[in-house]
Amino acid sequence: MTVRSSVPAGATVVTCPMARDDCSVTGFLLEKQGESVLFENLEGGKALGNRFSTREKMAAALNIPKDGIVNHILDAVSHPKACQVVDDPEFRQVEMEVDLTKLPIPKYFPEDGGRYITSGVIVTEYNGIKNVSFHRMMIMGPKQIAVRLVPRHLFTIHRMAKEKGEELKVSICIGAQAEVLLAAATSMDFGADELEVASAIHTAGHGTPLRVGRCDNGLLVPADTDYVFEGRITLEETKEGPFVDITGTYDFERQQPVIAIDRIWSCRDPIMHLLLPGGWEHYLLMGLPREPMILRAVRQAVPGVRNVRLTEGGCCWLNGVVSIKKNKEGDGVNAGMAALSGHTSMKQVIVVDEDIDIFDDREVEWAVATRMQADRIVRIPGAAGSSLDPSSHGSTTWKVVYDATIPLKADLSLYRKARLE
Repeated sequence: MTVRSSVPAGATVVTCPMARDDCSVTGFLLEKQGESVLFENLEGGKALGNRFSTREKMAAALNIPKDGIVNHILDAVSHPKACQVVDDPEFRQVEMEVDLTKLPIPKYFPEDGGRYITSGVIVTEYNGIKNVSFHRMMIMGPKQIAVRLVPRHLFTIHRMAKEKGEELKVSICIGAQAEVLLAAATSMDFGADELEVASAIHTAGHGTPLRVGRCDNGLLVPADTDYVFEGRITLEETKEGPFVDITGTYDFERQQPVIAIDRIWSCRDPIMHLLLPGGWEHYLLMGLPREPMILRAVRQAVPGVRNVRLTEGGCCWLNGVVSIKKNKEGDGVNAGMAALSGHTSMKQVIVVDEDIDIFDDREVEWAVATRMQADRIVRIPGAAGSSLDPSSHGSTTWKVVYDATIPLKADLSLYRKARLE
């Protein structure tokens, strides 16, 4: 058995009893977004929020340097590795009563449609096509969940089964390792095995492949997981929402599929992972896996790309920064345009030189303030953007590239900061 590491070192522990339905956990998580918060007495059991709310915590969990995460994910996508199948996975230590209403799953905001599973990763396989992906899930009753399916891979697989009049077997994993969460949120080819990508990330940081175990429904899921729900995406639909999305604004109510839960497994002393909607951890787990795709797109346009970042101020979704080593004039604009193509939801990108620390917002703003004029801003009207952006013009948005790189023929002494060394 591996040593479980669900709770990061230094977590704030809340020992007072907490109710599931009064949104009380949200206040703690909002107040301490940089800290992990363990609720020892959330109604129904233990729960952990802000688990991976900073790049430092994510890097520590992966055992990878902070500035190397993006390259490691990109390498894992290109070179997936087989998982290790084990007979005694941690998630099968306890078979629980099938009653979702008794679990420590909270309501986060007053206008939410109900109590939500926010960190759940859904694993499925249909006719040999595999998928692992994040989905928000609203508790409907003891054995039913309404699941939001964005028109991407799981939506497509469910439709394939639905067209044949079949339900789709799934396993819902809560409390999975960081590698699994990142792989589940990474954009990959349809049918790619995200667990093998997670295994490659795990191997890079820990030297061993990802361990997986088999559910009774035949699906392989991460072994070191707190909860696993076995179920089926049925042919039934119901109302799902409203719910707070990544921008901190309410997403509207929709008709969505219903999942029927058949079995609940857990490890001993399980901890429910609470992903605060619109919080720092939500930003990181949704945005960080997009950065490798941006890096790959920019690398094809500008060989001297150093790193990329989706910024917290832009919800790790709408605004980005790219650092490059320029070879010729125009590289800054090309890098910005390529970055926008690598993540089509992004609407603003700042391109800076390699001497700027893109993880330091002050340095990035300093580069904009001291190295560019407004005539180097590229404006792109009528582009497809993010449905999560409340300021968009319906289905389109304006996009902008700020080229804050130093002109190649400039006197560098005018642009570089004075240093002691």
